[in-house]
Amino acid sequence: MQNYQLEMQNIIKNLDGKKKLLLHSCCAPCSSYPLEMLSAFFDITIFYYNPNITDYEEYEKRKEELYKFISDTKSSVTIIEGNYNTLNFYSAVKGFENVKEGGERCFKCYKLRLEETAKTAKLLNFDYFTTSLSISPYKNSQKINELGEQLAKEYKVNYLYADFKKNNGYKRSIELSRLYGLYRQDYCGCEFSKNEREQAINEKKKSAAITGKKE
Repeated sequence: MQNYQLEMQNIIKNLDGKKKLLLHSCCAPCSSYPLEMLSAFFDITIFYYNPNITDYEEYEKRKEELYKFISDTKSSVTIIEGNYNTLNFYSAVKGFENVKEGGERCFKCYKLRLEETAKTAKLLNFDYFTTSLSISPYKNSQKINELGEQLAKEYKVNYLYADFKKNNGYKRSIELSRLYGLYRQDYCGCEFSKNEREQAINEKKKSAAITGKKE
């Protein structure tokens, strides 16, 4: 399996000055460590594009948390908001609605968000694009980076390989979340992941009731 963290380090090592990076952000907690780590090497703009978050209130809550984090850290990072249309998500995952979380439905969702990021990076003349998604231990970093590589070729814009969970990146994101009091959601965003999460919680409660153990 390819070491994408090492790939990123090699790209950074060979940079000729600071480059413009468009960082797709799924939420503030997942973006916290990538922003901290990459800011020394890139002029970063965040791209908040997440039509998979099918509950509008949840979408707005995560977006506002991102703005709050940027403000609290006194960062010079700017945020571009993508078009919020959940129909784009439902169209992308049609036929895969019942696939278990982490499978092909999620891969379709990765591509939807990464492709829009690549298009935007090309349109606005960014040097590189990447995503914060790989920081999650529940996301398939191999698939994310394969898609990023494919889209880089298709749209002729550089992709920054990354596996942000490596080198204690995920741990650091939790520390930063606590430090800045960030809201950390317990599901990815779509109604399918939310339902799966709620089902797991309910099953845990039933199991605890049967065994007489506290949760």
